[in-house]
Amino acid sequence: MEKENEKQTLKAEEKQEEPAEAVEEQELEEEAEEAKEAEEAAEEEEQPVPPEEVSAEAKEEVPAPVEVEEEVKPPAEKEKPEEEIVEERIYTVPLGKAWIVPPNKRTSRAVRMVRSFIIKHMKLEARKEGETEEEEPKKLIISNEVNEMMWRRGIEKPPRKIRVRAAKDKEGNVTVYLAEGD
Repeated sequence: MEKENEKQTLKAEEKQEEPAEAVEEQELEEEAEEAKEAEEAAEEEEQPVPPEEVSAEAKEEVPAPVEVEEEVKPPAEKEKPEEEIVEERIYTVPLGKAWIVPPNKRTSRAVRMVRSFIIKHMKLEARKEGETEEEEPKKLIISNEVNEMMWRRGIEKPPRKIRVRAAKDKEGNVTVYLAEGD
C-alpha cells in the first residue's frame, strides 16, 4: 500500500513537470507494468486476472494464457433410452384406394391403410379379445413426420403413396418413420 501511495505522489509531481505527450506514454507504460505485476501475482496464486485490473493496452502486450483442452463429449441429441432395432424395412405404401371413399374421409382412411399395411408386413399380431396374456401387447407407433406428411394437403387430398421406414425393437414394438429423402 505504501509503495502504491509513493508511486501516485511521484506521478502527480511528474505530471506537473513533463509535457502532456510524455505523461501519456509514461501512464501507458505504468499500466502495462501494473498489468504484468497483477498477472504474475495471479499466476502465483493460480487464479485468473480480473478483467477490470488489465487495461486494453496491457491486454495487447500481454500474451493470452494457454488453456489446456479437456476431453469434451459430444452432446446427445435426445436423452432417450437407446432402443435396439431388431428389424428395419422401407416400404412404399399405396394409398390410391383411399380416394374411393367420400372426400371428407380420405386422409383418415389413408392413415388407417398405413396402419394396416405395417401390421400385415411387419407381422405385428393384432390383439384378440379372447386372449389374456400377461405380456404387454405389441404397439404400432406412427411418428409425427408421417402423420404430418399425410395431412399436409388436408382431409380431401391425401398422397397417392408414401415411403416409410418401419423399425421393430427387441420388445416387438414397431415405429413408423418417414423414409429418408422424402
